Amino acid sequence: MFNALDVSTSALVAQRARLNAISSNLANMSTTRNERGELEAYTPRYVTFQTDTNINTTGGGQGVKVSSVEYANVEPNLKYDPGHPDANEAGWVAYPNIDMSTEFVDALEATRAYEANIGVIEITKDLSQRTLQILA
Repeated sequence: MFNALDVSTSALVAQRARLNAISSNLANMSTTRNERGELEAYTPRYVTFQTDTNINTTGGGQGVKVSSVEYANVEPNLKYDPGHPDANEAGWVAYPNIDMSTEFVDALEATRAYEANIGVIEITKDLSQRTLQILA
């Protein structure tokens, strides 16, 4: 039963990292400068997962872990806005190439996966308590 808790807990951590990347993308949808204040559109991030076989070495359990947080390989969206302070000589502004609908769907998917793993933890906890009641 502890193996199920370990697997679900690892999935919760991974989905939290995914939600953090999504929220960062949404928060920076109109960011046209980098951390140093240089003219550079924000680059969207995405999280990749991998199987983690070190979750429970005694039970041989598997879980999930964040493999990496990658930068999307996309060109910025150019919008004509000659009045914008970050517009180039021709009046174009480079905005991050982030699709709000896609980010919201990804956030919903990550939230549902998070909720499912919370459900597994609750069921595992309930089974453990019932097992202890039977043994007592």
